Amino acid sequence: MTRREILSYSAFLVLMGAGWGITQPFTKIAVSTGYGHFGLVFWQLIIGMVLMGVICAVRRVALPLNMRALRLYLILAMIGTVMPNSISYQAAVFLPAGIMSLLISTVPMFAFVIALMLGNDRFRWRRLGGLLFGLIGVLIIVAPAIDLGLKIPVGWAAIYLVTALFYAFEGNYVNKWGTERLDPFQVMFGASLVGVIVMIPLTFATGQYIAPVWPLAVPQQALIAGSVIHVLVYAAYVWLVGRAGAVFAVQVSYMVTGFGLIWANLILGETYAPTIWLALAAMFMGMYLVQPQRHNALLVQQKPNEG
Repeated sequence: MTRREILSYSAFLVLMGAGWGITQPFTKIAVSTGYGHFGLVFWQLIIGMVLMGVICAVRRVALPLNMRALRLYLILAMIGTVMPNSISYQAAVFLPAGIMSLLISTVPMFAFVIALMLGNDRFRWRRLGGLLFGLIGVLIIVAPAIDLGLKIPVGWAAIYLVTALFYAFEGNYVNKWGTERLDPFQVMFGASLVGVIVMIPLTFATGQYIAPVWPLAVPQQALIAGSVIHVLVYAAYVWLVGRAGAVFAVQVSYMVTGFGLIWANLILGETYAPTIWLALAAMFMGMYLVQPQRHNALLVQQKPNEG
């Protein structure tokens, strides 16, 4: 890349990180009035389905509906949105948004372990060191004796880490078994569509359907804003991977975590003890060490929180 391209792509990276980072405070606001997690996931999928459908229509790309494609949509819908986001919305009731931004940065660390188990990658001491730094960061966050300036429910912090595990497995699944030669927009459209079908009975059977009320309440506005931002920024991430390579694009993880803390402070007024910066430094070091060092790295190994 030329110097000009590096500067322009770097600016794009910052914008992406700012966009993804703000989805955590929006998630916190969305759950503030007691909306059920199934209802929130249902509407998030609806929004994603509509946006991706419009993009596919504009690009004049059809959505394959054969059995292999439907299986892909179902698997990615479940491990990429339905299960992790159901957990995420429940955990957001108890966890500060900034802490969620820190914990989700463990995705590439989980991804490396899963990659080893699936044979997607080879063992490297350097990346083992990254896992250890990530563990140190998590321990700083959850250790009862360490004051971060906010109350951290250890149980919910541990549960929230499961979302990172799902995202890490999703990336490895795509790398191992592929996407049936579909482009990212088709995959996201299909997964959102199937996800909506899965969520309809769950949402209505549990009485968690959220009826839009005009004018939209602030939590509903936050849900829409967070969902739209996520879908658009994720599409931008895919575009950047194609332009600048996975190794460059994956650095957005730093921006997401950093901006997540900044937005949590500006929007929600969250403040932290100086100890939080030790956890942040450990997470950043862990991300740096476990990141792939070659351009054929996993494209979605570092998928940020879908909020």
